[in-house]
Amino acid sequence: MAQNLSVVVWSKEGCSYCNEVKEYLAEQNIAYKTVDVTNHDEFRDILETKYSVRHVPVVEIGEGNTYKAVTEVGLEHLKAALEPALV
Repeated sequence: MAQNLSVVVWSKEGCSYCNEVKEYLAEQNIAYKTVDVTNHDEFRDILETKYSVRHVPVVEIGEGNTYKAVTEVGLEHLKAALEPALV
């Protein structure tokens, strides 16, 4: 199931929460792309438009035609969002 996922991690340099998310995804063998918002306020503008947040990490998860974003900080939120796809 995880092979069908499209995962994008919006992050910035030096963000411990962002690194935690990336490490977890790597441990779960989930491939992901990264959008680095460091020095790119225009990327934060996109997050604000899409999800009403300017903070990172934000994890976008796509499976089939369904997409969702995890905007809450903390691995428990990411794990809950990924659980149905990892079964």
